[in-house]
Amino acid sequence: MKDNFSNHSKQYSVFRPTYPDEAIEFIIDLVADKANAWDCGTGNGQLAAKLSPYFQHIYATDISENQIANAVKKDNITYEVVSAENVNFEENLFDLITVAQAIHWFDFYKFYEKVYKTLKPDGLIAVIGYNLMTIDEESDKIIRHFYSDILGDKYWDKERKYLDEQYQTIPFPFQEIQTPSFSQKVKWNLDELIGYLNTWSAVQHFIKANGTNPVDDVRKEFEKIWGKEKQKEVTFPTLLRIGQLK
Repeated sequence: MKDNFSNHSKQYSVFRPTYPDEAIEFIIDLVADKANAWDCGTGNGQLAAKLSPYFQHIYATDISENQIANAVKKDNITYEVVSAENVNFEENLFDLITVAQAIHWFDFYKFYEKVYKTLKPDGLIAVIGYNLMTIDEESDKIIRHFYSDILGDKYWDKERKYLDEQYQTIPFPFQEIQTPSFSQKVKWNLDELIGYLNTWSAVQHFIKANGTNPVDDVRKEFEKIWGKEKQKEVTFPTLLRIGQLK
């Protein structure tokens, strides 16, 4: 599994969007028992923190020590630095296993072996994420150009395609539960938008390769159209797949 986020884990914890409460509630309502949950690839613990009020205990794992160091602290969340494929949990421990914006980095089948071993027979796995955001016509044009033309395949990891394909092409060897559509809406000023763009893994690859930050030029383009409006509504379409053991 690649670690693309340790070097800017603090920015990640500040600027990355979270997940809509409606989607979390939808998942929670499907879970029969709520003793233990595993949030795999937890990053800064955003999803683990949202799950914590509902479960007795959350086990949250990630390969990045820096991400874990910046993670949300809750009394019932235990963090561990370990890859998704190498955890060592007892069998049939979890009522729910979640992966938020991370499964595209995993070795799918090695991870799914762990899911089949550690998930209770009536437990659920929920894979959640978000796709490229939308703001307004002018802003979206700048974002799409930046995403596809400036960064493109040269700087995005090949695994990014699974997000572009809305997680519909990932292997998912489970009995799937149909889900409604959700989206996360946030009000951001320009600094917050730029902060988020700087967390993109492709931006970090660009900086490493060229010694310059491509977001600087993007900011100049946004400054021309942002005007005096302090905040704009930014919408992130939610990607969600939920399954049970077959």
